[in-house]
Formats: sequence, C-alpha cells, structure tokens
Amino acid sequence: MPSEMIRLYGVNHKTTPLAVREQLALSSGYEEPLSRLVALPGCREAFLLSTCNRVEVIVVAEHGVDMDAIVPSFLFGDAVHPDKYSEYLYNYQGDEAVHHLFMVAASLDSMIVGESQILGQIKEAYRHASTGAAGPILNKLLHKSFSVAKRVRTETKIGSAAVSISYAAVELARKIFGGLQNKKVLLIGAGEMAELAAENLMGQGVAEVAVANRTLANGVVLARRFRGRAVALDELMLELEQADIVISSTGASDVILHCDDMRPIMRARRNKPIFFIDIAVPRDLDPALNELENIYLYDIDDLNNVVEMNKSGREREAISARRIVDEETLKFRNWLDGLAVNPTIAALRRKGEAICQAELERTLPRLGDLSVQQRKALEKMSAAICSKFLHDPLCYMKSDNHRDQTAAKIQIIQKVFGFEDEHS
Repeated sequence: MPSEMIRLYGVNHKTTPLAVREQLALSSGYEEPLSRLVALPGCREAFLLSTCNRVEVIVVAEHGVDMDAIVPSFLFGDAVHPDKYSEYLYNYQGDEAVHHLFMVAASLDSMIVGESQILGQIKEAYRHASTGAAGPILNKLLHKSFSVAKRVRTETKIGSAAVSISYAAVELARKIFGGLQNKKVLLIGAGEMAELAAENLMGQGVAEVAVANRTLANGVVLARRFRGRAVALDELMLELEQADIVISSTGASDVILHCDDMRPIMRARRNKPIFFIDIAVPRDLDPALNELENIYLYDIDDLNNVVEMNKSGREREAISARRIVDEETLKFRNWLDGLAVNPTIAALRRKGEAICQAELERTLPRLGDLSVQQRKALEKMSAAICSKFLHDPLCYMKSDNHRDQTAAKIQIIQKVFGFEDEHS
C-alpha cells in the first residue's frame, strides 16, 4: 500500500488563531463528525483529533482520489472561506503525515514541549475512531504513536522538568523536603497561580490545605476544592507555626509578612523547615526571610528562572526525542512497504509451490512403486528446490527500500514471473 494514501490535515496553535480554532473544535463529541468523515468519497479509514490547541484529520484514501478537494471543506465547514484555507491549513502525506502524528503524540509539537496531556487526548480520540472509522492501517499507526510516545518518555528526560510556574513550585518543594506526603500547605490569598500550585501539590500527596484570605467566604470556596479548611487572615501567625509550604498571592500593595514576624514563629516551630512561594506582584513576603535559618523563600522571578532553565533542558532532550521519532517513522514506512509487497510475495510462493507439485504429480507415476519414505524424500527435495530457487527473489522483495522503490520491485517480479498482483 503506497504510504501516500495516508493523508493528514490540520490546524493548530502555530498556524491558526484561537478565534478560528474554537469554531472548529468539537462541541458535541466525536461520533457524528467521524461518521461524516468516513463517509466522504474515497475515504477508507479516518481519525479525528480535537483539542484546545489543534484539530487534525487523518484519512487513508483510495488510490487516485483527490482528498485535498474534499477534506479541507469538511474540516473548516462554514467557519472559514475556501480562499482562506491555505492560510491556516497544514497538509501532510505519507511519511510526513506519520512523522507529524508521532511528533504530536510525543509532545514535541505542543505549545509546552514535553507536556503529557496530549497523549491522553489522542488515546481518547482513538477510542472513538476504533469503533468503526479506523481500519487496519490507522489502528497500527495509532498504536505505534502510543509506543513512540512511551519510548520518548522512557529514553529521554523531556517530561521530567517543570515548565510552568505552578509545576516549578512543586519541583522546588520536593527538592527541599524530599517527599511531600503528610506536608501541610497554607495558601495566603486566592490567586489563580497559587491555586494551580496547590492543585499540583495535592497531586503529590500533601496532607492538608488551609486557606487564609481577606474575604473568608472566598477562602471557604477555595478550601472546599482541596477538601481543606478556611481561616481568617488574622489567624495567619498561628497557621504559620504548623505549615510546611506557604504559597502567597494576595493583592496587597505592601509586604504582609516581615522577617521579624517570623523569628518568634520559627522558635515555636523549633526551627522546622518552611518553604515560602511568593507569587504576588508586588511581593507579599519580605526578601530578608531568606536570611533566617531553615526558611526557603522563592519569588516569581526565581520560579521563572527555574522554568526557563527547564525549558532549555527540554529542548536539549527534544533533539534525542526527534531522533526516536525519525527512527519510528522509518519502521512504520517499512511496515507499510511490507503490506504492499506481501501479495506479490504470496503469489510468488504459490506459483513456485504449484509448479513443484505439478511436476511431482507428473513424475511420481513414472517411477513405479515407491515406499512412503521415498515419496516423502522426493516431496521434501522438491520443496527444498522451490525454496532455494525463490530465496533470492524473496530477499529482493523484502530488502530495505529507498523511497519509491517498492512499486518498481513489484512490477519487476510480476513481469519476470508472469503473474498479476492479486491485490493490485
């Protein structure tokens, strides 16, 4: 099967503004658009992926069908005038389509390189496609994309470093405490980034979250999200005696916690370590807190520095990850080439075996009475001659190919041995 029959069409955060992408994103599930997609003329198999950053269609097309004239209008619908298609659309075929899907699955084409969410979204989209839209080619391709992503995660460190402020806060907390189980988190204020950091900390197994907010009602709402408790801002000093991790993001115009405020608190804590994350702008916490023993204070600039270093690290790891994608793309191409040559290989074996069998049936009666062992020996010899004769042509068919050589090999073998490919 020519790899060019695999076609991929899409828009993403690099090519298309949000105002257009949000019109293309699926709002009512995959079933209805998938059924329309697979019903398009010339579409043998189909896969559809829709996320906040991309909408992509993969089809296996019948030979000779111009999918470029069909799929883009399905993708854009009434949202974009045909004159604008080329402005937003990317279109890959064959190896390029396979390579692109592997890059997406491995999170090398994501807004944040190395994020893990996209693989789950592809698996969810495939779950819908596997009920009828995807066939043997796309089933193989999608499963291969999952294994490529796993290989990238296993063989590189592309997903190991935090590349968001909230994840950086968690990463630093783990470095300070070793593990976060049974640690107590205190949120001062209810800012969005503090909320995200607390959410990520909860995922690491912290024991408790308390929220100290100027408006107690808002604190109660936020605390309920984390199955925690809300306290009045007046209770802050008492809460600091128990907290292990403090995330501050108030809208205060000045510092709310000074170095001198913490000295008696640290004595009450018996100098137990405490980690402060100051995400507020302007800062909530006195920078001089870092001068006290066992107090670790990081502000928004510190966290940004961690993020930028980690992004650089991910980019270095992405070089190795892209090599893996290149390797796996070639492997998939070889599998597709195998599909193309298999019918010819089977026909070649059938012809060789048929000739040998016909000659045996014509020769054996002339040899008179033969023992069972003698007949088996002749049959075995005939099969061996057939196998050795076909060995070189079969190796030629199965050998690694440069692009576009497979079709030429099939034509040569069919012409030399005088038969038509049954699946042509």
